[in-house]
Amino acid sequence: MGLFRRNKNNKKPVIRQIIDLVPRWMLNSCTTTYKTDKGVSKYKTYDQFVALTFGQLNKCQSLNDISAGIGVSKIFIEDLGLSQSPARSTMSDGNRKRDWHVFESLYNRLLSHYKSVLKKHHDTHTIEEIKGKVIKLIDSSTISLCLSMYNWAEFRTAKGGIKLHTSWDTYMMIPEVVNITEAKVHDRNGLDQLIYPKDTVIVEDRGYFDFTLMLNRIKAENVFVTRIKTNTLYETVRELELPDKIDQHILKDEIIRLNSNKAKEVGIDQYELRLVHVWKEDDNKVITIITNQLDWSYDTIARLYKKRWDIELFFKALKQNLQVKTFWGTSENAVKSQIYVALITYLLLELIKRTKSKYDQAFSNLSEKIRFCIYHYLTLDYVVNEVRSGVRKVSCKQTKLVFEKNLFSG
Repeated sequence: MGLFRRNKNNKKPVIRQIIDLVPRWMLNSCTTTYKTDKGVSKYKTYDQFVALTFGQLNKCQSLNDISAGIGVSKIFIEDLGLSQSPARSTMSDGNRKRDWHVFESLYNRLLSHYKSVLKKHHDTHTIEEIKGKVIKLIDSSTISLCLSMYNWAEFRTAKGGIKLHTSWDTYMMIPEVVNITEAKVHDRNGLDQLIYPKDTVIVEDRGYFDFTLMLNRIKAENVFVTRIKTNTLYETVRELELPDKIDQHILKDEIIRLNSNKAKEVGIDQYELRLVHVWKEDDNKVITIITNQLDWSYDTIARLYKKRWDIELFFKALKQNLQVKTFWGTSENAVKSQIYVALITYLLLELIKRTKSKYDQAFSNLSEKIRFCIYHYLTLDYVVNEVRSGVRKVSCKQTKLVFEKNLFSG
């Protein structure tokens, strides 16, 4: 059987070892909650999860690719825990009809299940002044869709799209909340929870700049760090002194009050806020950061806002290494199912990278290794640490090649 050969060290292919990181009882519990196997005889929730995960890890372009890829060997089908390879039409029906909430629930439960492990093995730069603080990064990312095919995702006149609204926990370095909406939904309305427990630090872009939200966060004793909108009216109460000849990228640090009619109507004008002006050399522009934290150093404020790059890197990794731009179904249910399985796959790969890797490596490198080895019966430890680019020599003597005559021989 060539590639599909079990060995004494490992009797499961790489993809099955990844799927087994999802406790079966957890998947069964989600299935029971949403009744997604009711009246189903063959293509059950587990089968769909396996098929979609295979499609994600192997970057399949279509349901036919998934069907053919899983069906290459009876041994492989059996070792995936399936009774048969899925047909394209069966997968299409499952994507359209099976409630996508089952995969959303599975992602959230996996996040809770592996929370302590993810926090223990996180890799993020600590800002000493706020060490131990809970920091949430809020952002969204838009995925364009063809409106004629995805008419439920209307965005503009001739364009469709969806938006991933995300809350990122900096100590898990994983999205803790993801809400998928039509792209036309404003960032401010994309997440149900934008007010957090006392002392939570919230970092976001100016899409979330809103006087009422800011006031509610002040009352909840949250700290917000965001960019001010360019047309915002304010008065300077006092300018804070900056040290000479160091931190030249900090242009100004001032205490302000918002004084527009809207600010006075909401009541935010009663509070002193902080404005830190930072020169961003790479983009040749000034970033103006507003916060309700008046005591931390300007460097802490600037570095906090820079942490937004973590969530930007997540969106980039998701779009480049997993299938969230090419979809295997046009219904809202199919698209959301695929995205949540992509998020589950991202979580599992991050878990493997953080707990198995003996050296620092990019998410893209790991996902590529997994794709190369998806059919192989190798340990995850071997795939993560031993599979790498470069020449590998075989120790045995070179076998003399004997060429037989064939159709193309002279």
